[in-house]
Amino acid sequence: MNIQWFPGHMHKAQKEVKEIFNQVDVFIEVLDARIPFSSQNPMIEEIRQDKPTIKILNKSDLADPLKTEIWQSYFETDGSIQTLAFNSQTGDKREQMVSLIKKMVPEKADTIKTIQALIIGIPNVGKSTLINNISGRTIAKTGNEPAVTKRQQRIKLDDNIVLIDTPGMLWPNIENPNSGYRLAITGGIKETAFELPDIASYAAEYLLQAYPESLKTRFGLHELPLSDIELLDEVGRKRGCLRSGGMVDLEKVSRLFIMEYRDQKLGDLTLETPEMMQSEWQLVEEIREKKAAKKQEREERKKQRRARHKKNKR
Repeated sequence: MNIQWFPGHMHKAQKEVKEIFNQVDVFIEVLDARIPFSSQNPMIEEIRQDKPTIKILNKSDLADPLKTEIWQSYFETDGSIQTLAFNSQTGDKREQMVSLIKKMVPEKADTIKTIQALIIGIPNVGKSTLINNISGRTIAKTGNEPAVTKRQQRIKLDDNIVLIDTPGMLWPNIENPNSGYRLAITGGIKETAFELPDIASYAAEYLLQAYPESLKTRFGLHELPLSDIELLDEVGRKRGCLRSGGMVDLEKVSRLFIMEYRDQKLGDLTLETPEMMQSEWQLVEEIREKKAAKKQEREERKKQRRARHKKNKR
Protein backbone atom coordinates (compact mmCIF):
# COMPACT_ATOMS: atom_id res chain seq x y z
CA MET A 1 0.00 0.00 0.00
CA ASN A 2 1.34 3.44 -0.96
CA ILE A 3 0.36 5.76 1.91
CA GLN A 4 -0.02 9.45 1.00
CA TRP A 5 -1.73 12.38 2.81
CA PHE A 6 -1.38 16.02 1.71
CA PRO A 7 -4.49 18.12 2.45
CA GLY A 8 -4.91 21.61 1.04
CA HIS A 9 -3.74 23.56 4.10
CA MET A 10 -0.37 21.76 3.90
CA HIS A 11 0.07 22.89 0.30
CA LYS A 12 -0.60 26.47 1.40
CA ALA A 13 1.85 26.13 4.32
CA GLN A 14 4.53 24.81 1.98
CA LYS A 15 4.20 27.88 -0.28
CA GLU A 16 4.36 30.23 2.72
CA VAL A 17 7.59 28.62 3.98
CA LYS A 18 9.23 29.13 0.59
CA GLU A 19 8.10 32.77 0.55
CA ILE A 20 9.73 33.63 3.90
CA PHE A 21 12.87 31.52 3.41
CA ASN A 22 15.17 34.54 2.97
CA GLN A 23 13.99 36.01 6.30
CA VAL A 24 14.89 32.88 8.28
CA ASP A 25 18.14 32.78 10.29
CA VAL A 26 17.79 29.30 11.74
CA PHE A 27 15.56 26.29 11.08
CA ILE A 28 14.15 24.32 14.00
CA GLU A 29 12.80 20.98 12.78
CA VAL A 30 10.85 18.89 15.30
CA LEU A 31 11.22 15.17 14.57
CA ASP A 32 9.63 12.10 16.09
CA ALA A 33 12.49 10.30 17.91
CA ARG A 34 10.91 6.96 16.99
CA ILE A 35 11.25 7.76 13.25
CA PRO A 36 13.89 10.51 12.93
CA PHE A 37 14.44 10.02 9.20
CA SER A 38 10.86 9.37 8.10
CA SER A 39 9.60 12.39 10.07
CA GLN A 40 11.95 14.93 8.46
CA ASN A 41 10.53 16.90 5.56
CA PRO A 42 12.67 16.47 2.39
CA MET A 43 11.36 19.82 1.11
CA ILE A 44 13.14 21.55 4.01
CA GLU A 45 16.31 19.61 3.33
CA GLU A 46 16.23 20.99 -0.22
CA ILE A 47 15.52 24.65 0.56
CA ARG A 48 17.54 25.17 3.75
CA GLN A 49 20.86 24.83 1.88
CA ASP A 50 23.55 25.41 4.54
CA LYS A 51 21.45 27.52 6.93
CA PRO A 52 21.89 26.60 10.62
CA THR A 53 19.43 23.92 11.67
CA ILE A 54 18.40 22.50 15.04
CA LYS A 55 16.80 19.08 14.85
CA ILE A 56 14.70 18.30 17.93
CA LEU A 57 14.21 14.57 18.49
CA ASN A 58 10.92 14.93 20.33
CA LYS A 59 9.07 12.19 22.23
CA SER A 60 12.45 10.65 23.03
CA ASP A 61 10.87 9.01 26.10
CA LEU A 62 8.93 6.79 23.65
CA ALA A 63 12.04 5.82 21.67
CA ASP A 64 14.98 3.47 22.18
CA PRO A 65 17.55 5.72 23.96
CA LEU A 66 20.57 4.03 22.38
CA LYS A 67 19.13 4.50 18.89
CA THR A 68 18.30 8.13 19.67
CA GLU A 69 22.00 8.76 20.45
CA ILE A 70 22.97 7.03 17.19
CA TRP A 71 20.59 9.29 15.25
CA GLN A 72 21.93 12.43 16.93
CA SER A 73 25.50 11.50 15.99
CA TYR A 74 24.34 10.72 12.45
CA PHE A 75 22.66 14.12 11.96
CA GLU A 76 25.53 16.07 13.51
CA THR A 77 28.03 14.80 10.95
CA ASP A 78 26.62 17.77 9.02
CA GLY A 79 28.40 20.77 10.55
CA SER A 80 25.37 23.05 10.10
CA ILE A 81 23.13 20.80 12.24
CA GLN A 82 22.81 20.51 16.03
CA THR A 83 20.39 18.17 17.81
CA LEU A 84 18.47 18.04 21.09
CA ALA A 85 16.48 15.12 22.49
CA PHE A 86 13.31 16.25 24.29
CA ASN A 87 10.47 14.40 25.98
CA SER A 88 7.49 15.10 28.20
CA GLN A 89 9.69 14.79 31.32
CA THR A 90 12.43 17.20 30.19
CA GLY A 91 10.82 20.14 31.99
CA ASP A 92 11.47 23.76 31.02
CA LYS A 93 13.10 23.73 27.57
CA ARG A 94 13.22 27.50 27.09
CA GLU A 95 16.74 28.23 28.37
CA GLN A 96 18.25 25.32 26.46
CA MET A 97 16.53 26.32 23.21
CA VAL A 98 17.33 30.04 23.45
CA SER A 99 20.99 29.27 24.20
CA LEU A 100 21.31 26.95 21.20
CA ILE A 101 19.51 29.33 18.84
CA LYS A 102 21.96 32.11 19.76
CA LYS A 103 24.89 29.72 19.39
CA MET A 104 23.70 28.85 15.88
CA VAL A 105 23.44 32.54 14.87
CA PRO A 106 26.46 34.14 16.61
CA GLU A 107 26.48 37.22 14.35
CA LYS A 108 23.14 38.33 15.87
CA ALA A 109 23.39 36.78 19.35
CA ASP A 110 24.93 39.79 21.12
CA THR A 111 23.17 42.51 19.16
CA ILE A 112 19.72 44.06 19.12
CA LYS A 113 18.99 42.39 15.80
CA THR A 114 16.08 39.96 15.81
CA ILE A 115 16.78 36.28 15.15
CA GLN A 116 14.07 34.73 12.99
CA ALA A 117 13.67 31.03 13.85
CA LEU A 118 11.35 28.94 11.68
CA ILE A 119 9.89 25.97 13.57
CA ILE A 120 8.54 23.13 11.47
CA GLY A 121 7.53 19.51 11.85
CA ILE A 122 5.20 16.80 10.64
CA PRO A 123 1.66 16.58 12.05
CA ASN A 124 1.25 15.29 15.63
CA VAL A 125 4.96 15.49 16.44
CA GLY A 126 4.50 17.69 19.52
CA LYS A 127 5.54 20.98 17.92
CA SER A 128 2.77 23.06 19.50
CA THR A 129 3.48 21.68 22.98
CA LEU A 130 7.16 22.56 22.52
CA ILE A 131 6.30 26.13 21.44
CA ASN A 132 4.10 26.63 24.51
CA ASN A 133 6.93 25.37 26.72
CA ILE A 134 9.56 27.65 25.12
CA SER A 135 7.32 30.74 25.17
CA GLY A 136 6.12 30.11 28.73
CA ARG A 137 2.46 30.55 27.81
CA THR A 138 -0.26 28.78 25.87
CA ILE A 139 -0.02 30.12 22.34
CA ALA A 140 -0.24 27.13 20.02
CA LYS A 141 -3.25 24.83 20.10
CA THR A 142 -2.36 21.24 20.99
CA GLY A 143 -4.09 17.94 20.36
CA ASN A 144 -3.33 14.24 20.11
CA GLU A 145 -4.14 14.05 16.41
CA PRO A 146 -2.57 15.30 13.17
CA ALA A 147 -3.27 18.72 11.59
CA VAL A 148 -4.33 20.78 14.64
CA THR A 149 -2.36 23.92 13.65
CA LYS A 150 -3.77 25.37 10.41
CA ARG A 151 -1.94 28.66 9.87
CA GLN A 152 1.41 30.37 10.32
CA GLN A 153 1.96 32.57 13.39
CA ARG A 154 4.85 34.54 14.94
CA ILE A 155 5.79 34.31 18.63
CA LYS A 156 8.16 36.92 20.08
CA LEU A 157 10.43 35.76 22.88
CA ASP A 158 12.22 38.09 25.33
CA ASP A 159 15.67 37.48 23.81
CA ASN A 160 15.27 39.18 20.41
CA ILE A 161 14.08 35.86 19.00
CA VAL A 162 10.93 35.42 16.95
CA LEU A 163 9.59 31.90 16.45
CA ILE A 164 7.70 31.46 13.20
CA ASP A 165 5.26 28.61 13.79
CA THR A 166 3.93 26.66 10.80
CA PRO A 167 1.21 24.03 10.42
CA GLY A 168 2.35 20.40 10.56
CA MET A 169 3.56 19.56 7.07
CA LEU A 170 4.03 16.35 5.18
CA TRP A 171 5.06 16.43 1.53
CA PRO A 172 3.16 15.68 -1.69
CA ASN A 173 4.94 12.43 -2.52
CA ILE A 174 6.30 10.10 0.18
CA GLU A 175 8.78 8.30 -2.06
CA ASN A 176 9.94 5.73 0.48
CA PRO A 177 6.93 3.44 1.04
CA ASN A 178 8.43 2.28 4.36
CA SER A 179 8.34 5.88 5.62
CA GLY A 180 4.64 6.06 4.82
CA TYR A 181 4.00 3.03 6.99
CA ARG A 182 6.09 4.37 9.87
CA LEU A 183 4.35 7.76 9.76
CA ALA A 184 1.00 5.96 9.93
CA ILE A 185 2.11 3.72 12.81
CA THR A 186 3.27 6.67 14.95
CA GLY A 187 0.18 8.81 14.24
CA GLY A 188 1.58 11.34 11.76
CA ILE A 189 -1.01 10.51 9.09
CA LYS A 190 -4.79 10.59 9.43
CA GLU A 191 -6.40 7.17 9.67
CA THR A 192 -8.52 7.80 6.59
CA ALA A 193 -5.35 7.52 4.46
CA PHE A 194 -4.55 3.88 5.28
CA GLU A 195 -5.91 0.49 6.33
CA LEU A 196 -5.19 -0.46 9.96
CA PRO A 197 -4.45 -4.16 9.26
CA ASP A 198 -1.78 -3.13 6.72
CA ILE A 199 0.16 -0.92 9.13
CA ALA A 200 -0.32 -3.34 12.05
CA SER A 201 1.11 -6.14 9.92
CA TYR A 202 4.07 -3.93 8.97
CA ALA A 203 4.70 -3.01 12.62
CA ALA A 204 4.40 -6.63 13.75
CA GLU A 205 6.90 -7.82 11.14
CA TYR A 206 9.47 -5.20 12.17
CA LEU A 207 9.04 -5.68 15.93
CA LEU A 208 9.40 -9.46 15.60
CA GLN A 209 12.88 -8.85 14.22
CA ALA A 210 13.99 -5.80 16.22
CA TYR A 211 12.31 -6.18 19.64
CA PRO A 212 11.22 -9.83 20.10
CA GLU A 213 11.62 -9.79 23.89
CA SER A 214 9.35 -6.76 24.22
CA LEU A 215 6.58 -8.64 22.40
CA LYS A 216 7.08 -11.73 24.56
CA THR A 217 6.89 -9.71 27.76
CA ARG A 218 3.87 -7.59 26.83
CA PHE A 219 1.70 -10.36 25.39
CA GLY A 220 2.86 -13.22 27.61
CA LEU A 221 4.29 -15.30 24.78
CA HIS A 222 6.57 -18.25 25.55
CA GLU A 223 7.58 -18.55 21.91
CA LEU A 224 7.27 -15.99 19.17
CA PRO A 225 5.20 -16.73 16.07
CA LEU A 226 7.11 -16.92 12.80
CA SER A 227 5.14 -14.26 10.92
CA ASP A 228 3.30 -10.98 11.44
CA ILE A 229 -0.09 -12.54 10.66
CA GLU A 230 0.49 -15.33 13.18
CA LEU A 231 1.52 -12.77 15.79
CA LEU A 232 -1.62 -10.66 15.28
CA ASP A 233 -3.73 -13.81 15.36
CA GLU A 234 -2.22 -14.93 18.68
CA VAL A 235 -2.51 -11.47 20.22
CA GLY A 236 -6.13 -11.30 19.06
CA ARG A 237 -6.96 -14.58 20.76
CA LYS A 238 -5.19 -13.60 23.98
CA ARG A 239 -6.96 -10.22 24.13
CA GLY A 240 -10.41 -11.43 23.09
CA CYS A 241 -10.51 -9.68 19.70
CA LEU A 242 -12.86 -12.31 18.28
CA ARG A 243 -15.82 -12.48 15.96
CA SER A 244 -18.70 -14.89 16.29
CA GLY A 245 -17.44 -18.38 15.52
CA GLY A 246 -14.10 -17.78 17.25
CA MET A 247 -12.34 -16.07 14.33
CA VAL A 248 -9.95 -13.22 15.16
CA ASP A 249 -11.31 -9.78 14.27
CA LEU A 250 -8.34 -8.43 12.29
CA GLU A 251 -9.51 -4.82 12.37
CA LYS A 252 -9.94 -4.90 16.14
CA VAL A 253 -6.62 -6.58 16.95
CA SER A 254 -4.83 -4.27 14.50
CA ARG A 255 -6.15 -1.20 16.32
CA LEU A 256 -5.20 -2.73 19.67
CA PHE A 257 -1.67 -3.54 18.48
CA ILE A 258 -1.04 -0.05 17.07
CA MET A 259 -2.42 1.66 20.18
CA GLU A 260 -0.24 -0.55 22.40
CA TYR A 261 2.76 0.72 20.44
CA ARG A 262 1.71 4.38 20.48
CA ASP A 263 0.92 4.26 24.21
CA GLN A 264 4.41 2.85 24.96
CA LYS A 265 2.98 -0.37 26.40
CA LEU A 266 5.40 -2.37 24.25
CA GLY A 267 8.36 -0.35 25.57
CA ASP A 268 10.69 2.35 24.24
CA LEU A 269 10.92 1.26 20.63
CA THR A 270 12.44 2.98 17.57
CA LEU A 271 11.27 1.94 14.11
CA GLU A 272 14.32 2.82 12.00
CA THR A 273 18.11 3.19 12.02
CA PRO A 274 20.53 5.10 9.76
CA GLU A 275 21.66 1.79 8.23
CA MET A 276 18.08 0.92 7.30
CA MET A 277 17.61 4.30 5.65
CA GLN A 278 20.68 3.89 3.48
CA SER A 279 19.44 0.59 2.05
CA GLU A 280 15.86 1.88 1.66
CA TRP A 281 17.07 4.97 -0.16
CA GLN A 282 18.74 2.72 -2.71
CA LEU A 283 15.29 1.25 -3.33
CA VAL A 284 13.89 4.78 -3.78
CA GLU A 285 16.59 5.51 -6.37
CA GLU A 286 15.62 2.35 -8.25
CA ILE A 287 11.95 3.40 -8.18
CA ARG A 288 12.93 6.84 -9.53
CA GLU A 289 14.94 5.28 -12.34
CA LYS A 290 12.03 3.01 -13.33
CA LYS A 291 9.63 5.97 -13.36
CA ALA A 292 12.05 8.01 -15.45
CA ALA A 293 12.44 5.13 -17.92
CA LYS A 294 8.66 4.74 -18.23
CA LYS A 295 8.27 8.48 -18.76
CA GLN A 296 10.93 8.35 -21.48
CA GLU A 297 9.11 5.45 -23.15
CA ARG A 298 5.84 7.43 -23.14
CA GLU A 299 7.58 10.45 -24.66
CA GLU A 300 9.09 8.27 -27.38
CA ARG A 301 5.69 6.77 -28.21
CA LYS A 302 4.18 10.27 -28.40
CA LYS A 303 6.92 11.35 -30.82
CA GLN A 304 6.32 8.25 -32.97
CA ARG A 305 2.55 8.91 -33.07
CA ARG A 306 3.10 12.54 -34.02
CA ALA A 307 5.55 11.49 -36.75
CA ARG A 308 3.04 8.95 -38.18
CA HIS A 309 0.28 11.57 -38.02
CA LYS A 310 2.37 14.06 -40.00
CA LYS A 311 3.30 11.40 -42.54
CA ASN A 312 -0.36 10.40 -43.06
CA LYS A 313 -1.39 14.04 -43.62
CA ARG A 314 1.02 14.45 -46.54
